[in-house]
Amino acid sequence: MKMGMLGLGRMGSNMAQRLLRHGHEVVVWNRTPDKVRELEKMGAIGASSIQNLVEQLPHPRVAWMMVPAGEATETLFETLLSLLSAHDIVIDGGNANFRDSMRRGQRAAELGIEFIDAGTSGGIWGLANGYAIMAGGSSAAIDHVRPLMESLAPEDGFLHVGPIGSGHFVKMVHNGIEYGLLQAYAEGFEIMKKGPFELDLAAISHMWNHGSVVRSWLLELVENVFSTNPDLKGIRGYVEDSGEGRWTVEEAIKESVPAPVITLSLMARFASRQEESYSAQVIAALRNAFGGHAIKHDPS
Repeated sequence: MKMGMLGLGRMGSNMAQRLLRHGHEVVVWNRTPDKVRELEKMGAIGASSIQNLVEQLPHPRVAWMMVPAGEATETLFETLLSLLSAHDIVIDGGNANFRDSMRRGQRAAELGIEFIDAGTSGGIWGLANGYAIMAGGSSAAIDHVRPLMESLAPEDGFLHVGPIGSGHFVKMVHNGIEYGLLQAYAEGFEIMKKGPFELDLAAISHMWNHGSVVRSWLLELVENVFSTNPDLKGIRGYVEDSGEGRWTVEEAIKESVPAPVITLSLMARFASRQEESYSAQVIAALRNAFGGHAIKHDPS
């Protein structure tokens, strides 16, 4: 299947590579052309502009956006609408607010264009392991791009969750849960770090991953982090939030759903920017391990 990928950051570039490995034709565009040239060497078709990308796609055209939420997504979306025609499909695989996705879906529908909001999880490991994709959109649009989704995802890792907006809504809650999981692991390891015993945290996390009820892929990453940097040297405990945690808490408040764990996990991220803490260092290291998020290094 031939499609266009717009935005070749951590996720977009790896997703384009995975699609190429599964036999799809991928036309790529990026604001900076060096990333386009890198993917051309891997078999992708480079585009010199957004218009040039659209011109190279067959009808119905499929354009997948992988750019940061907010102004970048809005600008690219409007540019695509000006170039596409009825029955073409725009996919937003970024971390947009689901209410923005609902609005964009209505805007696209006015022009007869299909819109899919594809919440995408997998981080820097997605190229090798596949991406979990939770998609919202019409059945017709989803069925058309299903070969792309199934190539990107591992077995059972793709789901059409509902109408437009539902994909980013489910991804928002997914990330809110992630906040709570990271915080719980981090707090537990800080308690052990500061307790009365000299403990091998790498060995403990390794053992917990064999039979323990708290075993998980995140805990495997904890083990890797402690094995390579047991004292987390050079890692500042400064933890950003990308927006979905806030949106999850806002939605919980809106629907009167008690969500203390996710809410307090968000508050802990705020606190990490004000003073150093070991638990925040753990989260910063883990986010780098699973998602390639930048680490703020301790100047000392």
